[in-house]
Amino acid sequence: MALGDPASFSIELFYRYQDLAPQLVPLDYTSCPNVKVPYELIGSMPELKDNPFRQRIAQVFSEDGDGHMTLDNFLDMFSVMSEMAPRDLKAYYAFKIYDFNDDNYICAWDLEQTVTRLTRGELSAEEVSLVCEKVLDEADGDHDGRLTLEDFQNMILRAPDFLR
Repeated sequence: MALGDPASFSIELFYRYQDLAPQLVPLDYTSCPNVKVPYELIGSMPELKDNPFRQRIAQVFSEDGDGHMTLDNFLDMFSVMSEMAPRDLKAYYAFKIYDFNDDNYICAWDLEQTVTRLTRGELSAEEVSLVCEKVLDEADGDHDGRLTLEDFQNMILRAPDFLR
């Protein structure tokens, strides 16, 4: 199989998944397709362990929202994180990750959570609030105090480096 081949990518990821919890994930995965690797192991992976959104990423990609992942969830997460993933798909999942209260909008509270994580808590509450106000002023198309997916995508188009 050629490098970059989707089947090769999936096999490589299966072994990564299996290595996280060899006692849970058998090599013959077909006999136990409903196995879930716990969030604690997912969140400790090199790709996530230093990411301030690691728990949120795991919640969004896990089917139950608990961060525990099936192999399909794991494959989906890595597919979206791949450089090859379409920009719209990356924006959709970034929106879901930043929508902390899961109401399909990014409100001021969601933005506060996002900014605080992005700055690793180094801004004062006033500075965080100011940043959130500026984002809403710039990106909230209908001025209802929250961002829709469309508002978010429009904002991302103006900041092309955002999804890299």
